[in-house]
Amino acid sequence: MGSTDHEKKIIETLGTKSILKQQIFDNTRAAFQLLKDELSEISQKFNAQLHDTDPRILLEFRDHGEFGAELKIAGDLLMFNMHSNIFQFDRQHEIWKTAYIKNDVTAGYSGVINIYNFPSDSFKYSRNEDLGYLIARIFINKNNHFFVQGKRQSGFNFTTLGSKAIDRNNVYQIVLAAIRYCLDFDLLVPPYDAVKLITVGQVNQSISESRIRTGKRLGYQFRSDDIDQ
Repeated sequence: MGSTDHEKKIIETLGTKSILKQQIFDNTRAAFQLLKDELSEISQKFNAQLHDTDPRILLEFRDHGEFGAELKIAGDLLMFNMHSNIFQFDRQHEIWKTAYIKNDVTAGYSGVINIYNFPSDSFKYSRNEDLGYLIARIFINKNNHFFVQGKRQSGFNFTTLGSKAIDRNNVYQIVLAAIRYCLDFDLLVPPYDAVKLITVGQVNQSISESRIRTGKRLGYQFRSDDIDQ
């Protein structure tokens, strides 16, 4: 029996789009390994200069395997997470207006590395209700080109896909910008109405385990126009 149109389309897709996504996954995984290498080196470099200070402010790097890593900086924790899937931008995204993507739409498929910021005490005291904030996303495509989507005030300067390839120096600059941003991003007192009621159980639990929910902007939301597209 000859191949049907459906069979031909399946074979065509497996031979093109599926291979493309595997290539992007490999690029993203290599970039994430490079990121972890830089996190380790940066922690050693900074700690060498901080050895005579309070040991509680020393940087601590932890490798959580293929898809995760963290960097503790004093009272802050940066969590780095590589997503296992490959994504395409929605049709409203500014990326579709660029000549780079218009010339090759497959360059718009990307792997993603997320950077989250938490208070380090959230993990130290197992405060599972605490809030972390996505401060940046690194997108990497088939050509190893990348761009960073993050808060405009964060100092992430790599905002154009197709202009730069991911490398050690670029990763180093991204990590430094993430560290500076989280150190400047202070905890705010939550609105009075958000914390004016509390149960007996919450009080007892917070006394014994310090578990009153905490987040750097508890009760507030970032404005959407603060995000670089």
